[in-house]
Amino acid sequence: MTLIIVAILLIGYVLIATGNATNVNKAAVAMFMGTVGWVLYICLGSDYVMSQHPSEYTDWLAGASPTSSAVKYYIAQNIFLKYVGRAAEVVLFLLATMTIVEILHNNGCFDFISPFIRTRKSRKYLWMITTITFIISANLDNLTTTTMMLVIMHSMVPNRRHRMLYGCAIVLAANCGGALTVIGDPSGLVLWNMGAVTATNFSMALLLPCLISWIVPTWWIGRSLPERIDMDLPAMPYRGDDTNLNAWQRLLMLFVGIGGLWFIPTFHNITKLSPFLGALCVLSVLWVVNELFNRRLMNADQMIERRMPRVLQYGVIQLMLFVMGIMLALGVVQETGALTWFAQVCRQYIGNIWGMGVLSGIISSMLDNFATAMSFFSLDFKTPANGLYWKVIAYSTAMGGNMLCIGSMSGLALMKLERVKTGWYIRNIGIVSALSWGVGLVVLWLMR
Repeated sequence: MTLIIVAILLIGYVLIATGNATNVNKAAVAMFMGTVGWVLYICLGSDYVMSQHPSEYTDWLAGASPTSSAVKYYIAQNIFLKYVGRAAEVVLFLLATMTIVEILHNNGCFDFISPFIRTRKSRKYLWMITTITFIISANLDNLTTTTMMLVIMHSMVPNRRHRMLYGCAIVLAANCGGALTVIGDPSGLVLWNMGAVTATNFSMALLLPCLISWIVPTWWIGRSLPERIDMDLPAMPYRGDDTNLNAWQRLLMLFVGIGGLWFIPTFHNITKLSPFLGALCVLSVLWVVNELFNRRLMNADQMIERRMPRVLQYGVIQLMLFVMGIMLALGVVQETGALTWFAQVCRQYIGNIWGMGVLSGIISSMLDNFATAMSFFSLDFKTPANGLYWKVIAYSTAMGGNMLCIGSMSGLALMKLERVKTGWYIRNIGIVSALSWGVGLVVLWLMR
């Protein structure tokens, strides 16, 4: 049964890695892996429980007979719910932060970006839009940031080749910015929820490597751009009644939303409660401010006119289901003992965290970077809090997603929106991204 469960995981990984060619939705594959894996696990529940949790199960029985129903109740209440809780923490955090983005976007809090960065100087525009992307993605989910910035860039740059280059730069900036903080990427968020890292220590350790992995490829992209480009200034978006909030109201909402997200690590350190609770608290405050500023629209039922881009709404749901499915699938494989065995093999034949980092980066260039990161996080390496292993894996899997464009949700969003081909991406961006990742690993090694 363990072989069947592991086989389902591996086949699922293959389908996820080839999803761009097969058009099989990776969120659907992840959910199938997670649900079917637990159903198969419970079929041999007694064997697995007695192998992995014999003393805990005996204490739970408290002298009662170990029946089939009893072991199923034990699995459901004491094993399965533990992994559901871990996955729910991440999904609820993503739900809160993405809803914050939706509220800010619908109130025009990001509308100032287009006029602010409008210029015919190609390299100036490149650095402006990628810097903004890097900063925003460090505070919000990188998929959300990528989609929003691609939509803004698409409306301003008419030339398709230029859009492809700028789009690649946006993906690089979003992935590097997201990898810098514990709230910018689901992988870092999982580590933070696990107690494996603290927010400040994680960001300070990855600051220089992430900057190198962003700046070097961006400079390389700038060499392929002409001195000047055509630039369109899109009209301000229509928001239902054509009466936008004034500037100070937008700035206040932006301060509440982004400033609240900055406060979440402090909230977690003070209360020791899960970070998603802090994100929901920020969302609730921003929601109240939104309703106060939009009382007239609320009363007229015109808020329904304010919509996010459909690709972003669809991508948000996919990301949450994908995260839930991957975490449940890896949870059931871990409970079979297969990951513990694989960790022993890795210790025997690879032996050090740098080899593991290189391996994880290569795999994440072909497989989804979150799935790769979660697989390597699940290996039982007895790494202490703020240990180097966590940072090396988090950095390598994030940068691995930059090498082939298919290794991250942000890269897939670029391929769909701008029809970027994998071969073109490798020739123009992937090789430089791989070299930058290697330099970043060297820097991380020197800083250890």
